[in-house]
Amino acid sequence: MKHLFATFVALLAAACAPSQQATDDVVLPWKHGPLCVSPNGRYLQHTDGTPFFWLGNTGWLLPERLTREEADYFLETCREAGYNVVQVQTVNGVPARNAYGKLSMPDGFDFSRIEAEGPDGYWQHMDYIIRKAEQEGIYIGMVCIWGGLVKSGQMNAAQAVSYGTFLANRYKDSPNIVWIIGGDIRGDVQTEVWETLARTIRRIDPRHLMTFHPFGRTSSATWFHHADWLDFNMFQSGHRRYDQLRGDGDDAAQASQAEDNWRYVEVGLHLQPTKPILDAEPSYEEIPQGLHDPEEPWWKAPDVRRYAYWSIFAGACGHTYGHSSIMQMHPGGSIGAYGARKSWREGLQDDGFNQMQYLRRLIETFPYFERVGDQSVIAGENGTRYDRAIATRGSDYLLVYTYTNRPMQIDLTKISGATKHVWWYSPTNGTLTYVGVFENGIYTFGGDGPTGPAHDRVLIATDRQTDYLSPEQTAL
Repeated sequence: MKHLFATFVALLAAACAPSQQATDDVVLPWKHGPLCVSPNGRYLQHTDGTPFFWLGNTGWLLPERLTREEADYFLETCREAGYNVVQVQTVNGVPARNAYGKLSMPDGFDFSRIEAEGPDGYWQHMDYIIRKAEQEGIYIGMVCIWGGLVKSGQMNAAQAVSYGTFLANRYKDSPNIVWIIGGDIRGDVQTEVWETLARTIRRIDPRHLMTFHPFGRTSSATWFHHADWLDFNMFQSGHRRYDQLRGDGDDAAQASQAEDNWRYVEVGLHLQPTKPILDAEPSYEEIPQGLHDPEEPWWKAPDVRRYAYWSIFAGACGHTYGHSSIMQMHPGGSIGAYGARKSWREGLQDDGFNQMQYLRRLIETFPYFERVGDQSVIAGENGTRYDRAIATRGSDYLLVYTYTNRPMQIDLTKISGATKHVWWYSPTNGTLTYVGVFENGIYTFGGDGPTGPAHDRVLIATDRQTDYLSPEQTAL
């Protein structure tokens, strides 16, 4: 069985690796059936039991700002970098306008004449993007309407029925849709509209998963955890650093804990019934800390890696990466929102964007559904803030992420086996360094070499009887 699992992992890793393969060769995940929640309530899977690790990218303004040719390049590049979800603002205005100048709501919330808009029409262009994503094996996380529009009264409950009916009928047969209600808004703002939109879509389309994208430093679990239409939770850990204390009102973390996105996961997974949870909007690469002042330091690749590993190792079912220039599809040549200088194409070359694939490869290397966040793996007192190590494990493997490479005591008795293989794994390039064989006990790892923020790496330990990795292996 171990050899069969290792073979499956090798094939899956090959599918995730960057490549120049033709679209016809892309493995389409929905061939394993629609997405659903795993029986233990913690993860996403397909109906045949195949695990699904959500690795998302915030392409918020993709439908509005990119042409077909540009959308092709963007989605192909996302697939090559290992992303299997792109989150979009379906409309960012009432009406929104696409790259061809066509409006999303030329007749308001009456969609009866949409087909008369022609091939460059707003929804015809959206259809194209969804089909192209399907060809690339990518799910589109459709934030149906941005929250600020509803907050300002640009869609009421009656209009939500019309809009939800239109969306659900148009895309219920697309295999690669995840419905996202809300959009950077608290769930206690215009709650009736959100509930109406969700229930309208769900009534017509019970097939696709649905969630809610909340306001900065809040979680959908606060308002909708028990809603029958909410399949899994999202939180937005936001863009502020520890000393930026202007709070958004947050039940999961205090302002002084602003960057500790792992707290949202721990809180969410303690709720009943258990539902999967993920960070749908952490700090973006190349955006000012605190979001609004370009004179502040900017978040960089080590920061986006830290957010990703912290939340996943705490038990999240996936993670969404963001980049300031990419999310707004900034064309370059001028200063964009939040001081963005790079074009979205340049953003696709940045380190953080291209390093998320190594997290996906790591998680998919080991038995999937048994994995839990278990901080008791870290013996003694754990660090705080950047010095905090985060541990996750299965029955016969454990992974510990350290952002600063500080010395940490690891209890190898938390997994099976009298002796263990141990490696270091690099989140920057996916390389493995074999450390050796250790008998059961508590050992100190880390502290060798440079220490401090951005010297991150992952400790891997496995029961010596397993064959997930070999001592000779140098990369995933």
